[in-house]
Amino acid sequence: MTMAVITESIAAPVERTQGYWSGVARRFRRDPVAVGCAVLLLLLILAAIFAPYLGLADPYAGSMARRLRRIGTPGFPLGTDELGRDMLARLVYGGRLTLFLGITPVVAAFCIGTVLGLVAGYVGGRTNTVIMRLVDVFFAFPSVLLAIAISGALGAGIVNSLVSLTIVFVPPITRVAESVTASVRSLDYVDAARASGAGAFTIVRVHVLGNVLGPIFVYATSLTSVSMILAAGLSFLGLGVKPPEPEWGLMLNTLRTAIYINPWVAALPGLMIFVTSLCLNLVSDGLRSAMNVRD
Repeated sequence: MTMAVITESIAAPVERTQGYWSGVARRFRRDPVAVGCAVLLLLLILAAIFAPYLGLADPYAGSMARRLRRIGTPGFPLGTDELGRDMLARLVYGGRLTLFLGITPVVAAFCIGTVLGLVAGYVGGRTNTVIMRLVDVFFAFPSVLLAIAISGALGAGIVNSLVSLTIVFVPPITRVAESVTASVRSLDYVDAARASGAGAFTIVRVHVLGNVLGPIFVYATSLTSVSMILAAGLSFLGLGVKPPEPEWGLMLNTLRTAIYINPWVAALPGLMIFVTSLCLNLVSDGLRSAMNVRD
């Protein structure tokens, strides 16, 4: 997603009215691909949340006598893993950790980056220079290598993975927030509010925040799939979730030795990562189009 596409959606002030959001919902429903992906994501999230009530097998219980059963085996519709554990149960329960690790860092980075971007974009001057130059330091490193370096320094674990991924996503969200805030700051209605004697905090809260949250939110949703893939990658490298927890990246790692014995079962965690990340990207594109008031 380019910066031009992001700033295009804030060219006109967005009125926080029921009519606007009804229009967003109406335009989103016109995109069958985005709607279908949103429904699939909802089903995955609901399955992960209500996994204990679906009557699935114990995702931790295994037996070496039934290891690496093929897909379609009676009692094991998606086969078993290298320790004889039910793959269907582990994939459903694994969605909990994978989606949690994909969404939570982006939400945290959205809150932190939005605040930093608002301050940098509205205040400008030296404040903008200091914040944005600090942000540029993190852009000197590829996101994958930065996440691996931070996780390696902090150690393996869910909390450390969340911290490292949050640090990775704060800079890009801050840059987008600063860009759209600087664009809104120069608009006529903000100048009028400033001329009327309104304080900086009031102007940002009433006139700026509502008109920049949309583009920042859409950009943040596009990062969710990246966050999920990075989290799975950290687990694959042994820097994220620890065994025996079911997590798609970790499952992909433990099953890699079985790729020549039972390739279809070994590929299932990777397929889940691919499908979920693709759905997240398509839903994000649908939201961007729906929230573009020029459409």
